[in-house]
Amino acid sequence: MRALTFPGGREVEYLKFPDPTPGPGEIVLEIKASGFCGSDLHYYRRPKGTPTSARHQYQNGPVIGGHEPCGTIAAIGADVPESAGRVGDRVMVHHYAGCASCSFCRSGWQQLCQEIPIRSFGNNDHGAHAQYMKVPAATVLPLPDKLSFAAGAAISCGTGTAYGAMLRLNLLGNQAIAIFGQGPVGLAATQLAKAMGAEVIAVDINSQRLALAKKFGADAVVDASEIDPVVAVKELTRGRGADASLDASGSQAGRVSAIKCLKVWGKVCFVGEGGELKTDVSSDLIRKQITIMGSWTFSSIIQSECARFVADRKVDVDAIFTHQWKFDQGQEAYRLFDQQATGKAVFLM
Repeated sequence: MRALTFPGGREVEYLKFPDPTPGPGEIVLEIKASGFCGSDLHYYRRPKGTPTSARHQYQNGPVIGGHEPCGTIAAIGADVPESAGRVGDRVMVHHYAGCASCSFCRSGWQQLCQEIPIRSFGNNDHGAHAQYMKVPAATVLPLPDKLSFAAGAAISCGTGTAYGAMLRLNLLGNQAIAIFGQGPVGLAATQLAKAMGAEVIAVDINSQRLALAKKFGADAVVDASEIDPVVAVKELTRGRGADASLDASGSQAGRVSAIKCLKVWGKVCFVGEGGELKTDVSSDLIRKQITIMGSWTFSSIIQSECARFVADRKVDVDAIFTHQWKFDQGQEAYRLFDQQATGKAVFLM
């Protein structure tokens, strides 16, 4: 089969790989949609010829990219329970695999496994930018009939990450939430928070992304390149401050503003990776009784719950894809995605 890899230097490379065959406890998917994630850009942008050791932990040589898989079951290996699905079933994938037997793995949090190095598809093990993908049966989850394959791909990472953060914040319908960073995860959070009934204030420095946030139901948008977002959020909440905030920007400025815009007893959740946080602990946290938390993606149980929520509440997850690409358009697709000025992108096979 033909598959897309990231050799570095802002290039993609299509290579030939053998069609996968499922072993005991494994399932092979025929990929129908494979989403793009901002974390893919770490591999796309890295200097050519400097692979990390993690990317060769489970595979020797090039690793197939893409960790937002959705498709149909093409083949099932031995010792796979009937409950995992049948050939032809529409499915998503929880894109991590651990030991499968520790308490974290058994509760659906395989990325938190402490027993073995985690398999992360599209990172240190083969991903979904290909015709087929082989995964442990325990990572395969049903895709509701009401949802498209593209929606299932989004839920498999970006939208699922946003949903997991909303659960961590215990967001209520009578609350106001400020969402910093309106990239794919932030836009998904805007959609989901509105579906949960909250008042949403979307913050970014990119006018195109703010326009998308408004389209997705944000009650107010704030261009942080033109106005202090903390002042704006407090004005929009009648001087109180937001009940909750989410930082999906991963920037120092976004994180500090997400803290400072909160009311007393407010809660902030960080999902944007990398960087650091510097703030005044006394005035910004302690004396306002602020709760600060991190949220790393989601469990397989939360992924399934997110898919049901999206289907039941008719959340238009497909609208988050501003670009849908054919598989052979990888070079052009990642060149545009690298600019980080659009919504989400996906390969439709």
